[in-house]
Amino acid sequence: MNDQTIRDVLSRTKRIALVGASDRADRPSYGVMKFLLDQGYEVIPVSPKLAGQQLLGQTAYASLADIPGKVDMVDVFRNAEAAWGVAQEAIAIGADTLWLQLGVINEQAAVLARDAGMTVIMDRCPKIEIPRLGITP
Repeated sequence: MNDQTIRDVLSRTKRIALVGASDRADRPSYGVMKFLLDQGYEVIPVSPKLAGQQLLGQTAYASLADIPGKVDMVDVFRNAEAAWGVAQEAIAIGADTLWLQLGVINEQAAVLARDAGMTVIMDRCPKIEIPRLGITP
């Protein structure tokens, strides 16, 4: 994945669904969600366990299909095996980008999403990429 593609995705993205959100401040998903909110993105936590609750001031949903309105990017904090199902859900809701976090590598999910017209970024973290690329959303 080249820097220009990452820069383009992060510059055009406004609304992010964060799949695998956690209410535990020591979890990477919590820190990334807080960082993205601080950068001005709208971040929607997705976690069946947290559905209906508030996380960092945002209402959590059980699944991508439950989120009202358009989602630009689906940021995946689930294991690699779960990425296939998340990719299917991301396609179903018409998301533009499937972002698989550091260590989440699933080539089949990436192919599925790309074939559906999505941009796919894999094994990267926006909390790292935004400052590295000097992006201001």
